[in-house]
Amino acid sequence: MKHLIIAAVVLCTLAPGWACTGEPGNGTSADPPALPIAAESLVDLRPAVGGSRSPKWAPDGSRITYVSPRGGIAALDVERGSVTTLVESVQLSGVGSLGAPQPTWSPDGRWIAYTSDKGDAPDIWLWSAEDGSDRRLTRLSARANGLAWSPDGRWIAFSGDRFGNMDIWKVSVPDGEVHRLTGDALYEGYPSWAPDSERLYYVRMDDRWVDHDVIEIHPDGTNPRVAVEDRGFFDYRAGRAFGSAQPSPDGRTLLFRSQRSGWLNFWVAPVHGGEPRQVAASNHDQSDARWSPDGRWISYTENRGGVHSLRVVPADGGEPRVLVDPGTGAALRPEWSPEGDRISYTFETPTRPAELFIFDMESGDSRLAHTEADSAAAARLHMPERVRYPSTGGLTIDAYLHRPADAAPGQRFPGVIWIHGGPTSQFDDQFRRHQQVHFFAQRGYVVLMPNIRGSSGYGLEFEDLNNGCWGHCDLEDVLAGVDYLKGLPDVDPSKIGVTGTSYGGIMTMAAVAFAPGVFQAAISLSGYGDMTDMFTKVHELQHIKLLEYELGPYPENRDVYLRSSAILMAHQATTPTFVIQGEGVAADWRLPEPEPHAALDFARKLDQHYKIVRYKAYPGEGYYVYGRDNTIQKLHDMLDFFEEFLTEEIEDRAEGRMIAPAIR
Repeated sequence: MKHLIIAAVVLCTLAPGWACTGEPGNGTSADPPALPIAAESLVDLRPAVGGSRSPKWAPDGSRITYVSPRGGIAALDVERGSVTTLVESVQLSGVGSLGAPQPTWSPDGRWIAYTSDKGDAPDIWLWSAEDGSDRRLTRLSARANGLAWSPDGRWIAFSGDRFGNMDIWKVSVPDGEVHRLTGDALYEGYPSWAPDSERLYYVRMDDRWVDHDVIEIHPDGTNPRVAVEDRGFFDYRAGRAFGSAQPSPDGRTLLFRSQRSGWLNFWVAPVHGGEPRQVAASNHDQSDARWSPDGRWISYTENRGGVHSLRVVPADGGEPRVLVDPGTGAALRPEWSPEGDRISYTFETPTRPAELFIFDMESGDSRLAHTEADSAAAARLHMPERVRYPSTGGLTIDAYLHRPADAAPGQRFPGVIWIHGGPTSQFDDQFRRHQQVHFFAQRGYVVLMPNIRGSSGYGLEFEDLNNGCWGHCDLEDVLAGVDYLKGLPDVDPSKIGVTGTSYGGIMTMAAVAFAPGVFQAAISLSGYGDMTDMFTKVHELQHIKLLEYELGPYPENRDVYLRSSAILMAHQATTPTFVIQGEGVAADWRLPEPEPHAALDFARKLDQHYKIVRYKAYPGEGYYVYGRDNTIQKLHDMLDFFEEFLTEEIEDRAEGRMIAPAIR
């Protein structure tokens, strides 16, 4: 097996007109044309694989199935490269953080199980590989999550909330006989089977979603036993970050993800008790670990400053081997072939959406298996720079910097700080993080995307640095980013904007209210200006758990919530502000009436104090704006607002200066 840097090299050969330079994997390309890519072309750049779940190999190794970008289930013929649609649409919508189609092959290759609400309620469906028929397997009319086939193919274990809590269930195949196995009031999910089908494992979280226990039970739900204890891992996505504990092929050990070292690493523990051992100790976050079919290797991905590499490590201990280590890009979602001779994975960069690759373990070569990228459109995007800048408390903030291409010497542009959601999230090399930013960089804006304190990917200590101080301590990193932008020779220091979605929208509101005079334009997308309202009226439980973890239980910590509520200081704002959200109630009956007003309330408070404020709610959306046509319109609306307030020439006699427009 070789240590290879191959994926970015392959990518450079795919797009007509690309000219690769520098060392393999550095992500560089020829200068893109000066003509900006249209919003429609940018939004339509899509990955080969939809959703967040890994593609799955058929048991005979002939096909790889995945959720298509169009929302159906597709199958790639591994040898021919042809793609067949197996299920036209899974129609999985509106089931919150628990929603994902999860297409999974039965061990004998006869069936694919997946979740869908196309029967008017979320349930498990079964597609037949023999005749192509597609039918509903369960009729619980409840969310189903974490589908796991028993190795003997008789059962599918899953978690479901039929009785108001996430419990562990199993359903027989193909007759659909359903059994409830657990009934704890705590969240129980992500089941997995022992290789002999005689034991079942699942994960139980405490009420804070911080501590996890891996429970072993008999397949009939009896004789529960705690197999692994894990503490101090806040799991915002309802258990998805911890995921399932995976038994080894010999059934002796369990593989699980933990933050006990201060980093998201993988550990193994003996099934019958004993001290856990780190698989590949690292001061970097790891994800997507899988046992090789023979149990000799564990594959995983590692995130180093936003670059995700694909690695394997001997299961019994030893040094990791790097299979795909790009200078720029993200190798994600690896899956072993049934024979263990190949690994499929997706690879993407900030300028190219994810494509499906297959790595050959014997030759060490990687080949492109499937892409849906428009190479001509992708080639017109410009690679951002990775930069670092100092902030308060001795912190150094990592960031991406997007600049207009082909700028003339001495040319200066408005600057924009773009804040990510979360806050437990990260700007990295995944294309979707940069997709909409390209629109503004190509139209004359220098955009800084910082991973401020509270971001993931930099260890637990950094992730918790903004606990209890939203809108203040984290805002210091934003303001330090403003200083960094103002120090760049191609940025007009008198023209700085700020924007972001969700937590980024919250931070944008905080920038307007808590840092008056710093920004000349702000666009808050689906933010919350009143943290007390966010806690009491928010739609999803995961957001409530997030607030309890980051700001403390409510109402005991009401003073913390009030201090982080930008709406209370809206009267001191000086920044023209555009507040954006989806219509909410009209599109999703689950959303309570007050939530769609969260952003609107902040806009109304600004207006009450005669501030310059615009407001728009996009039709056919929940609280966030995701639809294709609305996203295209949103980009144009944002550009119009920035053009109005970041390019107009205004004489500021009070400050004794001329606020000049950007030079076009």
